[in-house]
Amino acid sequence: MTAEPFDPSPDLIATVRRTYQASFDLATTKGVDRSRAVVAMAQALKRASDEILEANTLDLLASREMAVPDIILDWLKLTPERLQTTIQMLQRLGELSDPLRRVMNASYQLEQSQTYCQLMPLGAIALVYEAFPGLGALTAGLCIKTGNSLILRGGTEASHSNAAIATALQSALEETGMPIGSLELLPSDRGSSLRDLITQDRYVNLVIPYGRPSLVQQVVRQSTAPVLKSGMGNCYLFWAPSGSLELARWMILDSHQSEPDPVNAIEKVLIHSNQKPSSLVTLWNSLKEKGFKIRADAQLMAEFPDLKLANESEWGEPYLTKTVAFKVVNSLEEAIAWINQYSSGHADSIVTESYQESRQFALGVNSASTYINASPRFSRNPSRSEGIFLGMSNQKGHRRGLISMESLTTLKHIVQGNGRF
Repeated sequence: MTAEPFDPSPDLIATVRRTYQASFDLATTKGVDRSRAVVAMAQALKRASDEILEANTLDLLASREMAVPDIILDWLKLTPERLQTTIQMLQRLGELSDPLRRVMNASYQLEQSQTYCQLMPLGAIALVYEAFPGLGALTAGLCIKTGNSLILRGGTEASHSNAAIATALQSALEETGMPIGSLELLPSDRGSSLRDLITQDRYVNLVIPYGRPSLVQQVVRQSTAPVLKSGMGNCYLFWAPSGSLELARWMILDSHQSEPDPVNAIEKVLIHSNQKPSSLVTLWNSLKEKGFKIRADAQLMAEFPDLKLANESEWGEPYLTKTVAFKVVNSLEEAIAWINQYSSGHADSIVTESYQESRQFALGVNSASTYINASPRFSRNPSRSEGIFLGMSNQKGHRRGLISMESLTTLKHIVQGNGRF
């Protein structure tokens, strides 16, 4: 079996080389200049709001004509409120302290020298994303803030929106003296394929895929550059016997409130066999009143035949809709084992009044984040945080958990000798 030949276009090669070179120039810029550039990006988006929203309207009309799935239409829709949220996040990002040049102690010391570490940019980053036009702007802000250059490669469904946003951001970078090539947009409707971009590991230092699992897995399989996976949906909740019905209900509902993407939405609930049937019916009715669809395993179907059976494949896949599947387990250990096998592994939770159970769950579940009697709801701009977050990662190879400014940096070890030998 031979590998499929491909020949990247000259335009793509020129773009990635330009972005790669810009990453070296960005790495030496001052933090105050990068912060000023990010604030200018926010202001540029604000000035271009009308043009961006008009472009988004064109994308929405074209996508509806092409029968694009409803979930993509929702992600694509850029309301004035969503655009304003993106502007506010860029403004706040520009006001945060510089994440680079931070000096940290090294884990080892050499004779006749002093060793220390500093956070440094990764280099040239590529964002591959479906819909979510505002996400390109936020990623651009995170990259400029951390001294990285960025290539945006969005989907065809958002081509007009992405072009309008990129034009506004590039004008701000030019006005503030950032290097040429700091931000590049690769149109998805012409030129090279996705594979052409993500196999340019000589010039691309990191690829971030964002969208449905099919897109993320495609990038993971094909990329020769390092990949920072993002997770979305298929998060589990274990409802222990001592857990409150009202707390379980609130955690499920609140976890679905992140907009526009249900990053940490609880879509699967494991219920202990000791839970009262009346409590289950109360919870299901409450969820249905809020527009949720309910799925169940075979054991629950036998007792409640009006429910719809969840297929075996559904336990390991996200719905990315207002759907929740319920399954009976006989112990905490069984719940942990099931979650470790089927969860997406980025945010799982438990509702319990037992401290021992909460500790066993937190340590036993193999997820980036565990939530104990707390909603896993995702926020890109949490009020009580010193950071802005792009998404959640479930992998262990690069950075795990919240994708933040620090996720786009790397450590450099510096050894300072004293002239003796």
